[in-house]
Formats: sequence, C-alpha cells, structure tokens
Amino acid sequence: MDSDKIKVMKNEERGFMKQIMGVYDADPFYADRFVEFANQKEQIPFTAVAFTGITKLQAYSQRQPLDLLLVGDDIDMAQLAEVKAEQIVRLSERREIISGEIPAVYKYQASDAVLREVMACYRVNPERVPLTALGIKSTVMGVYSPVNRCGKTGFCMTLGQILSRESRALFLNLEEHSGMSRLTNTEYVTSLSDLIYEYRQGGYTHMSIGTVLHNWGGLDYVPPAAYAEDLAELKGDELAELIARIAADGIYEVILIDIGNLGRGIEPLLELCNVIYTPIKEDCVSAAKLEAWQNYLEESGRNHLWEKVRLLRLPRPGAVWQTETYLEQLLWGEMGDFARNLLKGQRGGDKM
Repeated sequence: MDSDKIKVMKNEERGFMKQIMGVYDADPFYADRFVEFANQKEQIPFTAVAFTGITKLQAYSQRQPLDLLLVGDDIDMAQLAEVKAEQIVRLSERREIISGEIPAVYKYQASDAVLREVMACYRVNPERVPLTALGIKSTVMGVYSPVNRCGKTGFCMTLGQILSRESRALFLNLEEHSGMSRLTNTEYVTSLSDLIYEYRQGGYTHMSIGTVLHNWGGLDYVPPAAYAEDLAELKGDELAELIARIAADGIYEVILIDIGNLGRGIEPLLELCNVIYTPIKEDCVSAAKLEAWQNYLEESGRNHLWEKVRLLRLPRPGAVWQTETYLEQLLWGEMGDFARNLLKGQRGGDKM
C-alpha cells in the first residue's frame, strides 16, 4: 500500500469532510491490516493512512495535518515533535494500560474492538461537524407488536443481516431484556446506555456511533441498554430525537429498530418510521391485543400510524435450536426465506 497516494475526499452524501487518521507502527503488517480494516468501515468518518517511517509521516503531516494519529508502543514520542496531529492515541502492547496524558488502547485485540476504543478516545468539537444537508436521511424500519413471544427479535436480526448485504444498515434493539449478549456470544463493554448518556449531555456527534458499534453477520448494531432503567428514564420523544439524529447523519441507508415494549412512549418512534412491521399470532388473545392497539391509535388521533403497519405471520421455528447457532439457523431457514421475500415484495404483511 502506498500511503502517500491516499487522498482526502469529500463525501457529499454525508455532509462532512473525511478526516485523516494516521497509523504509525514499526510493524508494517499490523499498520497495513488495520488501515485496510478501518477504511472498509463506512460509519467511521476517517480516511486511514499507514506509515512505517517517521520521515514519510512528517512530510505527509506537513502537507495534510492529521486529525488523529495512532502510534505503537515502540515509537519514541520525541520523533513526533515535527508531526502535525491534533490528537494522539497509543497502541499499547500490554493489556494493563497505564493512564497518562496520552490515551491508549490495547493493540492485540480484535480490530473492531480497537477501532471502537479509539473512537471513544477521540473527541471532536461539535461545532466542527456540519450537519448533513437537509432532507438526506436514512430509511427507518420499525418492528413493533403488542403481542408477546411472536418471534420479533429473531425476525429483526434476520431481516437486518439480509438488509446489510445490499445497503449500509444499522440495527437498534430497544428491548429491556433482549438476550442479545447470549445470542451473539459477545460481552458488551459499551451499549445504547452510553449513547443515550452522551446525547443527553449534549456531546453527541456523528462520531459517537462508532464508540458503541458491534457487527454480527455483516450487520452493524448497537448493543441494547445495559439497564432497563436507562430506557425507562428516557422519554419517547427523546429516544426518537436521538434516532432521528443518527438518521440525519446519513451514515446508514437503513435503520432497523426493534421497538420493544416502551408503553405509551412508543408513538414518537412510530412517527419516525417509514414502515412498521408487526408480527402477530393466530389466537384469540393476540387478536384482542392487536384490536386494542388499533383502537387506541384511532381514538388518540394517530390513525395515520396504522397506515404504516404491515402485519406479519412469521414462520415458527421447528426444533429447539442451540443458543450459539440460533441466529445463523434463522438466517438460512424459513425465517430467512420469509425476510428475503418480504424485501423483494413477493411476500409481506397483510392489512386487517
């Protein structure tokens, strides 16, 4: 890879200038691999450039100052005196990171974890980030049902993975107890709770999403809130405003939301959706709950939301599957076929 040939390009669709992240490490294979990985991440507003020599790094930064520079543990900080970089983050070779003036992340962990921690270290001044041009937003798909145990979570993860194969898609799970950590076999350090906190403190920028992001089967997702209280304390309109802000950033073409059971605070979220998929079951109790919800929307003057609703009779899983492979089996089983046909328009929800 010839780092000097990498140029800064303006992404008009997203409405902000790509910033430059330099990676300076004595191991050329590590620097090149990490840069290649980072440049594939659409949601990261950086163009990454690899350097293995101080001379090229100094010359490059004189022509194009770096917004962020990652440096290996074996790099002498005195060498960086003539390097123009707004912020520096250390790539530490030890898990036990000693706090200091320069933030550090552990170098030898999964690349997405390194990138997530780097984004958490990086702090951008909000006024430097212009908002996306008015009118450029993500398509928002909501999944909500007043009926319990209707297969909603499995459908969301399956639909999201299929969406991600054709577009930049983000999945947000708003359930209080989703079980996603068990389903994905992933221990989350950050979650939607962190994103909510940052937004409420006024520190949210288009980079914030990168600090909490995970990926499953090609689908970017934010882990659900760590505590149910974080969702309970947040008003529905606040949550809708946060998601609208993410949609306005234009990073993702599609945002898929598992709305969960947020009580009467769901209406602002439903207003945000372009379409609302509603899984149902064929029994008298489920039918009664669906009718009660429809009546509520009509009596509260929100009948227009019902026009967005697409009722879905999801296929039922056959055998009892293992937790570790549940999502994969859904993707390549009847649920996956159902979701693919739904997106193709060959099979979808019916109105009642």
